[in-house]
Amino acid sequence: MPEALRALLVRVAADVLGGTEPAEVPAALQAVRRFAPRRRASAGAGPLWRALRDDAAFRARVARAWAAAHEDVGAAEEGSGDDVGSGGAPAGLEAAAAAWLAGRAWQHLLPAVVGEEEVAGPGGNDRVDALRREVEQLRAALGVAREDERAAREEVAALRRELRRLRSDADRARSEARRLAQEAAADASRAAQERSAAAEDVRRAQEDRRAAAAERSAARDQARTGRELTDARTRLLLDTLVDAAAGLRAELALPPVGRGPADLVAPAAAGTATRPTSRGRSVDDPALVDDLLRMPRAHLLVDGYNVSKTAWPALPLADQRRLLVDALAHLSAPTGAEVTCCFDGVEGYAAQAARRDVRVLFSAGETADDLLRRLVAAEPPGRVLVVVTSDREVAHDVEADGAWVLPSAVLVARLRRR
Repeated sequence: MPEALRALLVRVAADVLGGTEPAEVPAALQAVRRFAPRRRASAGAGPLWRALRDDAAFRARVARAWAAAHEDVGAAEEGSGDDVGSGGAPAGLEAAAAAWLAGRAWQHLLPAVVGEEEVAGPGGNDRVDALRREVEQLRAALGVAREDERAAREEVAALRRELRRLRSDADRARSEARRLAQEAAADASRAAQERSAAAEDVRRAQEDRRAAAAERSAARDQARTGRELTDARTRLLLDTLVDAAAGLRAELALPPVGRGPADLVAPAAAGTATRPTSRGRSVDDPALVDDLLRMPRAHLLVDGYNVSKTAWPALPLADQRRLLVDALAHLSAPTGAEVTCCFDGVEGYAAQAARRDVRVLFSAGETADDLLRRLVAAEPPGRVLVVVTSDREVAHDVEADGAWVLPSAVLVARLRRR
């Protein structure tokens, strides 16, 4: 086959190979397909020609592509062979290529110039064809080798870049590992120090607890001993007093007394008792209150609201009662005198004393004045009774029963002195 016709067929096959799907490319042309399009026909000429000659399917695919691109070439088969085809080659050469691809006779369609190339003789042409095929094979092998070299260089460059990246990552990882190791060592050292300090704190706390337990035990023993000693002394004193009281009661044959006269409010015996002197003090002198309350077994009876309204007239009655009871408690504390404070009460109302050392009574069904009269009448003759009221009728009645009568203002003046 003339070189021009074979070169045309190789170019056509190279163009078809570039548009073929990878799965449909023959195995012998896989490497050629990876070539650049402009180098595919020259570097892969040998494999392309062998595929056209030996692979019927590939040749048929190239023939279909040629027929689709050169529909008017068939008309040139009857021409003179000197016209130029659409691909830049003589029309007779394209017609011969189409005929060869279709499996028809093609020699008679070659142009005259191309036909004269065959005159050189059979022996020379075969040798030239063999050399050309060898050259084409070498070129194809060189192209494949160059492509492989380029791919290998690209792969080596990529591997070098990856190696540099991996080395950089490894350096960073080693640096991070060293930093983490240093931090871990520092944390371990701090943890060891804190653990040692905690162990020391625990040891001191245990020692303190043992010492505290020993002190608590000693204190309990000492307190127990003190309580036992106090109980023994108190019991001995109490037994002595009980024995002495029992002996005195047996000697005097005294009956038992459960309540005081003021609790019983019994009628008083007839008669008028004489009163001791006031040592020259005036009845308006607040110091007379102290003199009377220092007498043995003295009993102070107070008309509550009569005194509280004199002392705190602007306060509510509840506050007046509280202040009066507190003041009476402070007054009786130094002398130990019995104190009873009477207030007017309402039906169904009962109140308790604010202080244990002051008896607080509320009248029920009677006035506080009548309650004072009955309390004074209930006391035995001769007892020191001090009644504080500004009511003249009450004062007259209780004086008749032997009680001392002091105006409310005198008691108020005495209470304000403290």
